[in-house]
Amino acid sequence: MSETAENPRVPEAAENSPVSGTAEHSLAIRAAELDAADELAKLRDRFVLDETVYLDGNSLGALPAAVPEHVADVVAREWGRMRIRSWTESGWWEAPERIGDLIAPLVGAAAGQIVVGDSTSVNVFKAVVGAVRLAGEGRDEILVDERTFPTDGYIATSAARLTGCTVRPVPVGSLAEEVGPRTAAVLVNHVDYRCGRLHDLPSVTAAVQAAGALVVWDLCHSAGALPVGLDEHGVDLAVGCTYKFLNGGPGAPAFLYVAERHQAAFDSPLPGWNSHAEPFGMRPEFVPVDGARRGRVGTPDILSMAALEAALSVWDGVSVESVRAKSLALTDFFLECVAAYVPEGRVSVLTPLDHAARGSQVALRCTDASEVMAELIRRGVVGDFRAPDVLRFGFTPLYVGFAEVERAARVLSEVL
Repeated sequence: MSETAENPRVPEAAENSPVSGTAEHSLAIRAAELDAADELAKLRDRFVLDETVYLDGNSLGALPAAVPEHVADVVAREWGRMRIRSWTESGWWEAPERIGDLIAPLVGAAAGQIVVGDSTSVNVFKAVVGAVRLAGEGRDEILVDERTFPTDGYIATSAARLTGCTVRPVPVGSLAEEVGPRTAAVLVNHVDYRCGRLHDLPSVTAAVQAAGALVVWDLCHSAGALPVGLDEHGVDLAVGCTYKFLNGGPGAPAFLYVAERHQAAFDSPLPGWNSHAEPFGMRPEFVPVDGARRGRVGTPDILSMAALEAALSVWDGVSVESVRAKSLALTDFFLECVAAYVPEGRVSVLTPLDHAARGSQVALRCTDASEVMAELIRRGVVGDFRAPDVLRFGFTPLYVGFAEVERAARVLSEVL
C-alpha cells in the first residue's frame, strides 16, 4: 500500500499471522528494556490506575492521585466550614488566572495570558468573535479547518452570523494560499482528532498573520502532549480543554489564551460580571477589566477548578519536551508491534509516520472497528472508536508504559 497524507504505509511486518512466538518474545523483551530506561516511568504512581491498558487519555485522562483528597478538603473545609469567606481567604476568586498560570508553561506561554473557565466550545466562541473584532473593518470571512472537530465548525458558523461574516472550510495545507484580504480569522485544530495529524503551527500562524488576519488554535489534542510554543510563534488566540492530556477530570473547565498584545483591545462577545473592571460595583454599563481576565464571564466552577488545580501537580518537575520524546517512542513502538502482530491487510494506519506530523495518538482504519474496540475493551485494552471505521489509541506518556503498548498490540492481533 502506498503512503499518502491520509493513509501512510503500514511498516513492513515480520511473521504476523499467527503471531510469531519469536517476534512476541523479542518485542516483550524490548518493552521491558524501554520501561527500565524510561525516566518518566515513576510518574505512573501519581495516578490512580489498575491493570487495564488505558489508551484513551486523548478523550479522558486518568485520575491523578492528589485530586480526591484536595477536592474533599475544598468541600469539607473551604465550603463546609469557611463558606463565603473562601472567595477571598481560599483564593477562589483568583482561581481562573492562578490555574491559567499553571497551564501556561505547558503550552509555551508567559504568565498573565491564560484564563480558565467555561467549556471549550464557549471559549472557541469567545476567541473567534474576539478575533473578528480585532481584525477590524473590511474583513468578513472566517476560514476553518475543513476536517475540524464538528463543534468548532458549529461555533464558527454561529460566530459568523453574529459578526456578519461567512465561513469557508479549507484544507489546513492550503491555508497559506486561501487566506486573503477579506479574511478576519482562521480557526485551526493543532492535532486532527480523527487521525492524529499534527499541523504546522508556526508556518500556519505566520501565513495567516502575513495576510493581516488572526489565528485561533484549538489545542485540545496537543496541550499536555507536546510543545506548543504559543508565545514563541506569536499566536493570537488559543483554546484548549483540560480533561484529556491535562487530566483535569470529566467536564473540567477549558482555557482561553489571549496574547498580551491583544488584551487591551480584546472584545469578548460574552461580557459578564466576572470580566467587569468593578465586578462588585453592579453598574449598568459594562467596563472590561484589564488583561486575560476579559475572558471570564460568570462565577467560576470552584469544585471543578479545585480538581484541575490538584491534577496539574503531576507536572511538578516534568518537562513537556521529555513527554514529547516518550510520546513519539510509544507511538513508534506501538506501530512496530502492530506491524509484527496484526494479520496483513487487516488494518491500515491513518496517523502520519513522520514525527513532525504526528500528535500523541495512533488511528487505525478497520472495517469492523466498532465491534473490534468493544472486544478490546472487554479484554482490558481501552481505546475508542470513531465512525465509521477508526480505532483510536491515545498515549499519555505520564502514565503509559511500553509493556502496556506491547500488550495492547498483542490483544488487538488476537481480536482480529
